[in-house]
Amino acid sequence: MKKTFCFLFTALLFLLSLTGCEQTVSEPLPQELPPQKGEDIAVMETSLGTIKLRFFPEQAPMAVENFLTLAKEGYYDGVSFHRVMSDFMIQGGDPTGTGTGGKSIYTDVAGNRGYFQDEFSDRLFHFRGALSMANSGSDTNGSQFFIVQAKETPAQMLEQMKDLADSGFPTEVREAYAKLGGTPWLDFRHTVFGQVYEGMDVVDGIAAVNTVNDVPTDDVIINSIDITVL
Repeated sequence: MKKTFCFLFTALLFLLSLTGCEQTVSEPLPQELPPQKGEDIAVMETSLGTIKLRFFPEQAPMAVENFLTLAKEGYYDGVSFHRVMSDFMIQGGDPTGTGTGGKSIYTDVAGNRGYFQDEFSDRLFHFRGALSMANSGSDTNGSQFFIVQAKETPAQMLEQMKDLADSGFPTEVREAYAKLGGTPWLDFRHTVFGQVYEGMDVVDGIAAVNTVNDVPTDDVIINSIDITVL
């Protein structure tokens, strides 16, 4: 599995080098820090414990609005983490539990809920604890999300980042991945819009459950998500 991820990351680096990755490289946000007073937070009660999340509306306004609105509607209540991969991530948000369902709050001209576009930021990355949108390709964001659980970033990837210090992976990002862990092969492919600031032990516990083909043998359920202002 890690060899596959390394291949994907190498391919991503190659594509970025071909395109020149014409993005402004900024200092990454300190995602791992607790939220500040006045920020929206989410308290996610799961069958294995509580996870608390902060959000980044300036960098990913649509994704944040989508998650907060769905949570307030009770859309996620009773929904399972349908895909769990230890040392990688936990994924949920699909009311069908199959990994193929779920819609966003955004509607088409006929008023039907559908998908919304990606929101990539050069200040948000898939560090351990990142909350990000699951998708099936470009601009296919619906209701599904995942939380990065990987405790370490492969050394090969950290070394490869040195070649793109000016194209999306500055030194500060590489150092943060080395310190925090995470999944850099997902950067610029999935929209990061939040971060766990309390309850990573619960995320680790979910990631450690018994699975068959990445599906928990015993359901891990989101009982509720309470949105409040800190």
